[in-house]
Amino acid sequence: MKLTSFGGAAGVTGSKHLLEAGGKRVLIDCGMFQGEKPGRLRNWEPPPFDPRDIDAVMLTHGHLDHCGYLPRLVKAGFRGPIYATRAGREVARVIMMDSARLQEEDAEQANRDGWSKHHPALPLYDTGDVERALHRFRSVSYGQPVRLGELEIRFFHAGHILGAAGVLVDDGKERIWFSGDIGRLHDILMFPPHPPEAVDAMVMESTYGDRLHPRIDPEDPLAEILAGIMERRGVLLVPSFAVGRAQTLMLLLDRLLRRRPELELPIYLSSPMAAGVSELYRSYPDEHRLSPEEMESVFSRVRVVEHAQRARRLDRKEGPFVIIAGSGMLTGGRILGHLLAHGENPDNHVLLTGYQAPGTRGRALLDGERELKIQGRRFLLQAQVDMLEGQSAHADRDELRQWLAAAPAPPRHVWLVHGEGPARAALAEVLRADRSRVDGGGVAELPEGVAVDPVSGQAM
Repeated sequence: MKLTSFGGAAGVTGSKHLLEAGGKRVLIDCGMFQGEKPGRLRNWEPPPFDPRDIDAVMLTHGHLDHCGYLPRLVKAGFRGPIYATRAGREVARVIMMDSARLQEEDAEQANRDGWSKHHPALPLYDTGDVERALHRFRSVSYGQPVRLGELEIRFFHAGHILGAAGVLVDDGKERIWFSGDIGRLHDILMFPPHPPEAVDAMVMESTYGDRLHPRIDPEDPLAEILAGIMERRGVLLVPSFAVGRAQTLMLLLDRLLRRRPELELPIYLSSPMAAGVSELYRSYPDEHRLSPEEMESVFSRVRVVEHAQRARRLDRKEGPFVIIAGSGMLTGGRILGHLLAHGENPDNHVLLTGYQAPGTRGRALLDGERELKIQGRRFLLQAQVDMLEGQSAHADRDELRQWLAAAPAPPRHVWLVHGEGPARAALAEVLRADRSRVDGGGVAELPEGVAVDPVSGQAM
């Protein structure tokens, strides 16, 4: 086996891991780089491998940092199958289509308003490119073997979001597990991840490898914020990912307002994508904890804002009310328009709810910045900013350790990916200290652009 990472090893976006085994070249995930400008510019570069030589793609889940480069890959000549779980394919479809539409709209607005240095400004890919990528998808069930020459590949439930999976690749001699993103053990929305099987090598995410999620009831700080919004007749802006995070927030608000009816106020879901994803929860009831009755209560409480014209009307509306809108890190989407409309009012509130990657507006706000660049102009945010802790769909340090320890035998080597440097280093340290989790203590951070033998750990 030979493993080379072309993204998602030195950071948390752009996941692309190329495995060469059994005479096949298999790409595990094909994500878009997000966040800081140098990373985003990499999306425009030719792939560092020939897409025509890739035999298949195994998609762990439908988040943009794992699937968002697929239309570009197909556009560059990839003609193989893209394997994903059934729910994973549906989520990826929604995510990629929304990404393409946003890029098309941004390019159109940049050309109309003249704020791009590119003439003309172009999208990275369009909806036609997404359609062509979707034609290459093949749906698989959890545990169902996929034969690719000498390779047997299986997908296992990973929690995290609908359709998320870990991928086990077996070439008949050695076995390697790609964790994708690992869900929480006690998530309020998703079931816990399937424990790993005995494997020779593990490629494991480390997003929260240096910290623990707070063990607090998020309803309490959320109730305090809502009470303040009602008192000031303000607007609560909640940037949110459309998959998983929006539904978790809706569930939290529903439970809180049923318990505290005096806090009742309008809740607007200004995200057609999040509304579409919410419907998928009805289609895949075995993948999450919501009963049909609770789904009805959660989804009927929220007022979905389908059209942009209605979203603009919200920008002229006086509070109190709540807007949940994408994107979760303020990198684009409707939340930016709502922020421009309501962000200068100190009676209003911005509530961040999860990981904010370096280089994103969400990270800037989290770090105390209040001057943002939005749609080509500088904007001074005067609304209050808070973080609702503990809402990440990623396992924390101890949950990652518990998940790895659940394997019937420890792997010979663990490669850490999908984390910032301190997170990867911290998780590597605790895993090396607990030798029961790794056979011989072989833990390393997977280098980017360097081929390694995933089992021995040697460079190739």
